[in-house]
Amino acid sequence: MRLTNFSDYALRLLIYAARHPGRLITTEEAAAAYDISRGHLTKVANVLTRAGFLRAVRGRTGGLEMGCRPEALTLGRVLRVTEPDMAAIECFGPDEIRDPGRPEALDIAITAAMAAFMAEMDRRTLASLITEEDRLAREKGAVP
Repeated sequence: MRLTNFSDYALRLLIYAARHPGRLITTEEAAAAYDISRGHLTKVANVLTRAGFLRAVRGRTGGLEMGCRPEALTLGRVLRVTEPDMAAIECFGPDEIRDPGRPEALDIAITAAMAAFMAEMDRRTLASLITEEDRLAREKGAVP
């Protein structure tokens, strides 16, 4: 299993927005902070805004802010939007679409692994991720 850069960028943009409450952020500043393409981040921001995770304010002084509380936003919820195939991997789905040449036990193992991964992502919120990152930074002597 592999997460796409799109999901990575989505989570980073959400972290950036959550770390700057009370002010609008821009894709340009977030892209600079993470050294990623502003064009890619703009596409990500559009998806996150449509999902309600971010709120966009248009205009010359516009930008982005959290569209929901970081404490209420699970990583699993984000991944289900940014990785739509993750929720239902067709090749490991119901019998009518299952590859008859692949051992059924393999399907069961992969399905269980995906379920465990998503359960962990559903357990973690954006706020808990930031708290953990801050703790790790303090342990290393860095300022979060």
